[in-house]
Amino acid sequence: MTVSPPNKLTRPDRPRGVDSFRFFYFSEFVNRPICIGKINNRIGRLNDLVFTLTEPFPEVAGIYIEHGWGKPTEFIPWEKVIRIEEDAIFVEPPEGGKTYPPFVDQPGWILLDKHLMGRTVLDMYGRRCEVVNDIHLFEGEGHFLLVHVDISMSGFLRRVGLGRLRWIKDNLISWKYVQPFSVEDAVSTDKVTLSITRKQLLELPSEDLADVLEELPGEEQHALFSALDSEKAAETLIEAEPRAQRQIIAKLREERARTILSEMSIPQLANLFAVLPHNHKTDLMGLLNKEQAEQVHTILSKRDVMALNIMSSDYMVVLQNEKVGEVLEKIKHSGLEPKNISYLYVVKDQVRTLVGVVDLRELALAADHLTIADIMTSPVVTAEENDIQEDLVVMFEKYHYRMIPVVDRDDRVLGIIHYNDVMKGVE
Repeated sequence: MTVSPPNKLTRPDRPRGVDSFRFFYFSEFVNRPICIGKINNRIGRLNDLVFTLTEPFPEVAGIYIEHGWGKPTEFIPWEKVIRIEEDAIFVEPPEGGKTYPPFVDQPGWILLDKHLMGRTVLDMYGRRCEVVNDIHLFEGEGHFLLVHVDISMSGFLRRVGLGRLRWIKDNLISWKYVQPFSVEDAVSTDKVTLSITRKQLLELPSEDLADVLEELPGEEQHALFSALDSEKAAETLIEAEPRAQRQIIAKLREERARTILSEMSIPQLANLFAVLPHNHKTDLMGLLNKEQAEQVHTILSKRDVMALNIMSSDYMVVLQNEKVGEVLEKIKHSGLEPKNISYLYVVKDQVRTLVGVVDLRELALAADHLTIADIMTSPVVTAEENDIQEDLVVMFEKYHYRMIPVVDRDDRVLGIIHYNDVMKGVE
């Protein structure tokens, strides 16, 4: 999915007061020869560019060269750069010696390759976690500035040396909206973030919040999770990887844990408990009511969990003779979450005998006067109440549906099973 934030420009931002200028991508500089005087007097290759975090755009401080083989690094101040050409960067000779001094990090400095390239960026407009694939640089009137990060596939191709291929147009986000929490964070973590308000952060999809939590160190992870309401916290915890789930659970207070668990379905609880240490699992089991605890215990203790044990009652059925317009109106007032109405199950009578299924997208595009029978798909892929989890996995892998209905021997709808409830953790 390509993110298109409002600040994305067809032509990059241009700092004011500049008459002559040009733009570069950082990937074009990596490994470019550094020469003194002539092209054949090469002293090394550019490994990284060092920038100072100034406002409104970071400004270049110098060139970082790493020789390897135990040789010390070199740092060339940017004022020593004479000119930039396609095949090399030409610099003045070092003063008082044969080499430039070793690189020594300074407060407020950031290295583009080490601290930004390949790092996760939280895009508050696209509401996705993307990756910094390249960095857009500006040169003009004696300034060399960091002005954008590029999160496009074209940026990735440049980054891996395939810049001659063009995938899609660049997707640039102005540096005004992208900044590390601090220089120390940029060094110690794999993320950068947008200037984003707490309210906007909490509006992110739970899948993206889970990705963010997995990237954060312990204290920041706990602080972010604590800011979520119980419903959002439950959704995010479900989507997180097992390591992050264990870290989060370990720091939860009892009452907070109780409210979060109350937002989860029985299969979701079982999936969560399955990855927890024994002591945490025992403590959380004590927060459930007796019926919930027995159901979760049944799922965890039985190898062959049946569809009847993990199905949900949150779904929507419609009669085959109902009009499309009527059903759309009914959906608006159903109170069901979007994930539970991806498909509507069509029944022919009040005992819920299943005869078809309608994808919500098809329903939304159909004319209001049509009946459900006119647009439904039949027959329907179903699971039986005694199907075991192994059978359900095969079913989901074969058909790739987001949910599958569970029926009895007479094809009456009993409930539905979500893809995530069966497939999460299946390798």
